[in-house]
Amino acid sequence: MADGSVFSLRGKRALVTGATQGLGLEIARALGRAGAQVLLNGRDAARAEAAAEKLCAEGDVHPLVFDVADEVAVASAFDELREDGLDILVNNVGLRDRRALDDHSLNDVRTMLNVNLVAPFDLSRRAAALMGAGGRIINITSIAGPLSNKGDTPYTIAKGGLESLTRALAAELGERQITVNAIAPGFFATERNEELASDPSIDAWLKQRTSLERWARPEEIGGAAVFLASEAASYVTGHVLFVDGGYAAHF
Repeated sequence: MADGSVFSLRGKRALVTGATQGLGLEIARALGRAGAQVLLNGRDAARAEAAAEKLCAEGDVHPLVFDVADEVAVASAFDELREDGLDILVNNVGLRDRRALDDHSLNDVRTMLNVNLVAPFDLSRRAAALMGAGGRIINITSIAGPLSNKGDTPYTIAKGGLESLTRALAAELGERQITVNAIAPGFFATERNEELASDPSIDAWLKQRTSLERWARPEEIGGAAVFLASEAASYVTGHVLFVDGGYAAHF
């Protein structure tokens, strides 16, 4: 590589969905710092622009506003991307609704599957059409994919499906030298988890259940994304990388 680093993303163009806050924002930050031009996606224009402004001093970051579950909006966004192409797609956007099994309507389940599974399928297929050899698709799944808990069934179904989609796309796109991998985050102290992280009983439970005995800091997701997007991971595909502090290692 020109700068001597297999982790450099200079000259690469990345799209990160659901990147106005939380892990998506940190992934966008990390890719930008590694040298990629980053398109930061969100549904709300003001929030996307504010997030891009926050990161502009750290990299070449621009907002790209569309709803991943709106097929027409997605098609329009990818028409914009066509001229300059795309090297990296991070399917980060996700929807979660913790409720008892009988409290979910079928429409609730369909909505969650549409955002968490159907949209990544759609975006991945469109992105692959714009990518050349060396393209990277990274799906953000969850430890809730292989591990289940009550009150979280639709989300678990969707994230388990996203792991399967990762392997299926790796098989489909390998002949085009496009790699497809996933990151399964554990418990991160993001804005969304602020209430959980401040609950002493949950904090104590998590520390007992996690090898590193702490919550993850949001910025700790970035290194995994840069690795999978870079030349360092050129022979890694169909893999789910757990970033969970050892949570899944416990019985």
